Amino acid sequence: MEIVFILVEPAVPENIGAAARALNTMGFQELRLVKPADHLNDDARKLAHGSVHILENATLFSTLAEAVGDLDFVIGTTAKKRNIRSDYVPGDQLSSFLEQKSGIITKCGLVFGREESGLTNEEIGLCDILSTIPIAAPYPSLNLAQAVMLYAYQLSGLKLTLQASQEAGAKEYAVLKKQVTSLLAALGISPVQPVYTRIFERLALLNNTDVHLLLSITERITPFVKSGEKPSGDRENQEI
Repeated sequence: MEIVFILVEPAVPENIGAAARALNTMGFQELRLVKPADHLNDDARKLAHGSVHILENATLFSTLAEAVGDLDFVIGTTAKKRNIRSDYVPGDQLSSFLEQKSGIITKCGLVFGREESGLTNEEIGLCDILSTIPIAAPYPSLNLAQAVMLYAYQLSGLKLTLQASQEAGAKEYAVLKKQVTSLLAALGISPVQPVYTRIFERLALLNNTDVHLLLSITERITPFVKSGEKPSGDRENQEI
């Protein structure tokens, strides 16, 4: 599983440099930046001590939507719980959470918001699940580079090996999301309805086995939902 780190509109070059150093120290190499401050200036380079190549190889994007376009799974980080989401994965449980998805996703993104305001509601909507780091006091809160370091440390021990036989099904989560999106549209459930967001929030919590099972079901019922036909009730001899 490939894990990339994404910073949305980081305004302080030193934070970008320190984040790059944290990633390199913990064994990560891919940094994506959405409308950043000057990430190649002297201040950023000084803080990136020994990790300037992370800055130089960082990919720049105009929007978060563009930055996550090729990812199978997106995790948004937030300093505090937001009322627009119900389920959160604590930072210290994120490694085991992702390990359970080793066979259904191949490329995961970890998104960090602005230093002052974090992620917007629209940007949170692009994330499959949210994660937060519990802190003893609300202030002073962790700064951007510190948050990146903590998450990079938590994920540095993640050892996931995809066997060649598993690679064909490694994007099953993305396929399931497309299937469910199609089913909801056919059922007249739109993205503006609270239940729509809640459904995808719960999908994000599924492990490998659950995704395999649900995908086999959605693949069978999708043709009937779209056509308006009723599926046959005789399924006793069929395996799921």
